[in-house]
This record gives sequence, structure tokens and C-alpha cells, in this order.
Amino acid sequence: MNKHLFLFGGGSPFTPNFAMEFVKLCSGGDIAILFLDGGEPIMPRYTNLLEEIGHHDFTYIPLPSTPIDHAISKINQSSGVIICGGDSLGYANCIVDTPISRSVIQAYENGIPIAGFSAGALISPEVCVVSARDSGLQNYVKRKGLGLLPDTLVAVHFTEWNEVNHLKQITHDIPSTYNYGIDEQTGMYFHNETLVDMEGRGVYTMKNGSLMQMY
Repeated sequence: MNKHLFLFGGGSPFTPNFAMEFVKLCSGGDIAILFLDGGEPIMPRYTNLLEEIGHHDFTYIPLPSTPIDHAISKINQSSGVIICGGDSLGYANCIVDTPISRSVIQAYENGIPIAGFSAGALISPEVCVVSARDSGLQNYVKRKGLGLLPDTLVAVHFTEWNEVNHLKQITHDIPSTYNYGIDEQTGMYFHNETLVDMEGRGVYTMKNGSLMQMY
């Protein structure tokens, strides 16, 4: 089964071409949107562009207030999954560290497209690394991710938050083949765990301690 993962360096909205690609891959049906409690007012930022393209069916799953069994049921019935941005550690707590993670992984392996924005992008790889700028803590936090993308480190809001030193530090500390610093309003599309397209402002990678712009 073909697997589809979209990672965005900031919050909503989708980039234009990736919005069209995501809707096409969903092939109708409900798109499940996972977000932290209190995020309801900004949901139109995620859905407006998709609605303009012609997709109008969404299932909203606020966490942790939605019972886990109900969230899993809705994800299992979805044609696409969006993991929104916000408190990165909160998303890890509510999704990665609960049985909801298994339903997201299963959907992905069944060919359901997954889109992660900011926090949603950070929790998608095998290893989730939350920067000090993001968490408000003194040092970065390394924890388990969903594992949708192996052997890969991701930093978000890259240029906007000046995360060059963060990416340099984590690539030094944590062995990985791939690493990406993704700007806001920028997306990356992975097909079967292989990067095939980028859209937006900028994507960067650290090679032997030196920053290189990929896009």
C-alpha cells in the first residue's frame, strides 16, 4: 500500500499544491482533524483551502477531551488525517503516548494520507525532538514519535525561530540519515518514506555541521 505523509513547518494553512494533492489522495470521505482542546476557533484555517477545492467533510477530534475509543473509531473511518499545530509536548502526550497512535499508524500504512503541521510534523518521525524555543524549557526534549518517517530529524518554524543551532545540536547528538529544517508556509511530501516534493518558502538540512538550503 502506498504511504503518503505531508509535513509543514508552520501551522495552517496547507500550501496550495499540497492542498490539492491531499484532497485528491483522500478520494472523498471524512478527513479527521486532531487538535488540542481549545483549538476549535482556528479550524477554518486548516479547512478553508480544502473546502475551496471541493472537500467539505471533516471530523473534529479535540484532545484530550475526546474519549480515546471514539477518536480511534473516527480515525479508522477517515479518508485522511490532519494533525494540527500548537503545544508540541501536548500533542505527543495525547497522540503518541496513547492508543490513538496505533490508529494513526495503521491509517498511514493503509494508504490514508497524513498531514502534520508544526507540532504534528514534529511527532510524525520515529524520534520527536522539541526545541527549547518550542517547549520553553532550557534544553531540547527528545521523545518517541509516531514512526511514520524513520531515521529522520525535523525542526519546524526554522527560519522564523532561528533554529539553526537547534538543528546543528540535535544532528550532532542524535544519529540520523536525514534531517530537515522546515520554514513556515512550507511543506514536504513523502511518498513511501521518500521525499518527492517541496513547496513554500524554504527547507534546509545540516551536513557535517554546515547548513545547506534544499529548497
